[in-house]
Amino acid sequence: MARGDRQAKDSSAVLSEFLRHLQSEKRHSPRTCDHYLRDLERLAAWLSDSGTGDWSALSAHDVRRYVARLSRDGLSGRSIARHLSAIRRFYQYLLREGLARDNPALDVRAPRSGRRLPRVADVDQMTQLLDAPPEDPLEVRDLAMFELMYSSGLRLAELAGADLSALDLRAAEIRVLGKGNKERVLPVGAKAVAALTRWLSCRKAMAADAETALFVSQRGNRLSRRSIQSRLARWGTVHGADQRLHPHLFRHSFASHMLESSGDLRAVQELLGHADIATTQVYTHLDFQHLARVYDQSHPRARRRTTDRTWREQDERGDDH
Repeated sequence: MARGDRQAKDSSAVLSEFLRHLQSEKRHSPRTCDHYLRDLERLAAWLSDSGTGDWSALSAHDVRRYVARLSRDGLSGRSIARHLSAIRRFYQYLLREGLARDNPALDVRAPRSGRRLPRVADVDQMTQLLDAPPEDPLEVRDLAMFELMYSSGLRLAELAGADLSALDLRAAEIRVLGKGNKERVLPVGAKAVAALTRWLSCRKAMAADAETALFVSQRGNRLSRRSIQSRLARWGTVHGADQRLHPHLFRHSFASHMLESSGDLRAVQELLGHADIATTQVYTHLDFQHLARVYDQSHPRARRRTTDRTWREQDERGDDH
């Protein structure tokens, strides 16, 4: 057997064992395991193409070369960071199994990429979308979902996973299970309470007897994430949204509007379920954008700049004042 063929076989076998480790010992989801597999297969292909050697031969210098290659291929800093995380985790496993001498990715960092601010809808847009009256039981359900998402800043997974027993309309709150199986109790606004009350009267006729889900499909079982995404996109199309609607747009809008109104970053962090306040701080940039727009529209000197620019443009065209 040729050296390249033996290396490919060895790489495949080690990867398979690593994936079994992730599934059985670490209890990672199939989706997470697929991400690890895809990233590590890309590294294995690069090892083979570059003649670097097998897993045990990879050095920190090689990892930096690989990062440079990923960057040349157009991957963002965030995507490269995910690749490096997969490599570090893989080499932790190899070290445990005695298949590597060190972790070559331990001190390698991804290049920084520009911060991308999440898109949000403004308050007037959200009001227009959520004030649209539902026309049938499915739209009653949809409106209740969208009101709850915007009212409480839920993630898509939290909305899809919400159980009927977790909702307390009298107390106007809902209990959700977030990332890392961390539970938090969130307030539910008056508009969302009203929409949920209407939905619960319709749910009785749709839900299967033993179904625990708060939101169910026409077949009576728990509504899937994909179905929620599809129904939200449809709602935006039907009601004239000026951008494609998706669940994270509602969560981002919730966070941005809460911060604009309260200025309490720590409270917004708790409501969103962020473990690190640095994750929440992105919304302070959105808040500054809002303040900048208000300044440009309201400050006398800002208006003067706009007016002066208009006069100069008219002079250049020879228009009468």
